[in-house]
Amino acid sequence: MTILIPSYEPDVRLLNLIVKLQEFGLGPIVIVDDGSGPAYRDIFATAQAYGCTVLTHKHNLGKGCALKTGFRHIRERALRDPVICADSDGQHLPHDIKRVAGAVGLLPSAGMVLGSRKFTGKVPLRSRFGNSVTRGVFAVLTGGKVHDTQTGLRAFSADMLDWLCGVPGDRFEYEMNMLLAARREGYAIREIFIETVYLEENKSSHFRPLVDSFRIYLPILAFSASSAASALIDFLLLFVFQYLTHNLFLSVAAARLCSSVFNYSMNRRYVFGGKNAAKIGRSMPKYFSLVVLVLLLNYGLLHFYNEQLILPLVAAKILTEISIFLFSFWAQRRFVY
Repeated sequence: MTILIPSYEPDVRLLNLIVKLQEFGLGPIVIVDDGSGPAYRDIFATAQAYGCTVLTHKHNLGKGCALKTGFRHIRERALRDPVICADSDGQHLPHDIKRVAGAVGLLPSAGMVLGSRKFTGKVPLRSRFGNSVTRGVFAVLTGGKVHDTQTGLRAFSADMLDWLCGVPGDRFEYEMNMLLAARREGYAIREIFIETVYLEENKSSHFRPLVDSFRIYLPILAFSASSAASALIDFLLLFVFQYLTHNLFLSVAAARLCSSVFNYSMNRRYVFGGKNAAKIGRSMPKYFSLVVLVLLLNYGLLHFYNEQLILPLVAAKILTEISIFLFSFWAQRRFVY
């Protein structure tokens, strides 16, 4: 077992954690100083004197970068044991770290174990609210449930190191991206409940509520923008084809085909893929199978709203798009890309 601790501007709690973990004898400890600066040099020097490996970023690059620096170091040293990540601010108790470390070796297949907080007792409002929102977003995107999507206490199977280095994200969004990608790739995710510890109202946290929340929710925001553009194209072409053919089904089908080609290209490149975009030969058949299903739903709902409820075509179209938005996002994230 290798313990990886990303750290930015730590205090004596980091050293206390190191001592406790060494008493348990879990394995070597790798610490990544994420650009803390000269004022914190003594703390990291002491950690090194305790026998830890200390890797240093010249500048603050973010928690995601710090974790990937540690993963790459462990991979290059051919340390093929499981890896457990913990925070340096005292929120993860040594005995909980030991419990999570022990659980990862019991997984039947490659995967991760999360040390999940129950959020009981006195919990800062921003932490309780933030986790509730990200938990809901995760459920919508994947169809699965994770009680604590923001926990930094995570253990990974040894054969996941290459994959972990390739997950996108530089800061706190990396941990959310990791969970989303793990569900998509079929990795097991197990949770073990740990004690909820917040010291001094979580003042030591370097999480920036606005900027980092934006990064975490960026996938669904990007999907919304892509869907809005596609819906506009679909909306305009529907009236063009309806004017030319006077056939509702043909108009819906033609408009949806044109908008779906645009939507597929945008989602594959910018929303779900980026540098790791799924190959066209694998993702396109799945996408257009989904298009057929959404097309039938689109026509059925549009027919219901327009001809059964006697709503104007504009209102019927808007209601239809809203109705299938979340289903389409979930299906693309889960099955296509």
